Formats: sequence, structure tokens, C-alpha cells
Amino acid sequence: MQRKQVDLSEFKDCAFSLWSNNGILLTGGDFETGKFNSMTVGWGSMGIVWSMPFAQIFVRPSRYTLKFLEKYPTFTLCAFSDEYKEKLDYLGSVSGRDVDKIAESRLTPMRSQFVAAPCYQEAVLCIECEKMYWQDLDPANFLHSKIQERYLNKDYHRIYYGLVKGIFKA
Repeated sequence: MQRKQVDLSEFKDCAFSLWSNNGILLTGGDFETGKFNSMTVGWGSMGIVWSMPFAQIFVRPSRYTLKFLEKYPTFTLCAFSDEYKEKLDYLGSVSGRDVDKIAESRLTPMRSQFVAAPCYQEAVLCIECEKMYWQDLDPANFLHSKIQERYLNKDYHRIYYGLVKGIFKA
């Protein structure tokens, strides 16, 4: 799919619909070496922090993708049209530790423009990020009672902030 770069000041997609529609495919790793993994994420945000454009993602410690986020400095976030919902559900529920889920999904990883982590040929939106900060959630700081309900196993997310290096839309 042919994409064109979007100037960051012109990016107007609604963050609420981006994260809640089908989920976004998070990929950490390095395309050139073939060492990368993807997972579907539904929690995140975008905006400006420290006077820089950022994307924020949440990853549980049990997820295989965390290993790639820890080792490599970049990640991508890819959004897809509705026809890919089943593939995204699959990529969010099966571990890359156990199977080559990217091959099974039949999605096509491709070189990103500005970062080592790959994007996907079929994506309608690709956001390329360089890690700039991380922090583990601390349950002592939860102020709303509903938050703890999301952590029955006490598997608190690690939060990553990525400096947005480029946004590409189909």
C-alpha cells in the first residue's frame, strides 16, 4: 500500500477512535535482522510531552513483545482497516514465543522510513517512534477504584513513551 508522510502539525486523527476501534499493532525490534515481534494494543495515547510529539504504549511484563521493546530503541504503531480485525485479534492473543504468528497472520512486514522496527504493508497508518522514557505502573498511585480491577494478577504494565519520528497514511 502506498503511503505518504503526514506533517506532525497536520495529523488530525482522533486518538480515541485510533486506540479503540480495532486496536493498533505495536512492533518492537529490528527489520533488517528479522528480530521483531508484534502485538495488538488497545491502550495508549498521543500528544505533546517535554515539548515533543509522543505516542505512549502500555505492555504487560508477560508479553513476549516486551523483550523486543527492552532490547531495541524503536517501535512502530500500525492501524489497519476493518478487514484486518481477525488478524489483529490473532496477533493480540497468540504469543510469538510459541509460533511465528507474523507469518501465520500473512501480514507483510516492511522497512520503516525513520526507525529500525518494521511497519506493515497492509497498514493504513504507521507511526514510527524512538523510545524516550519508560516507567512501571505503581499501584500505590492508583486514584480510581476501577483501575485495580484490570490487575487481578498484579501484572502491572510498563509504560513507554516514544518520540514520534514520522507518521505515514495510506
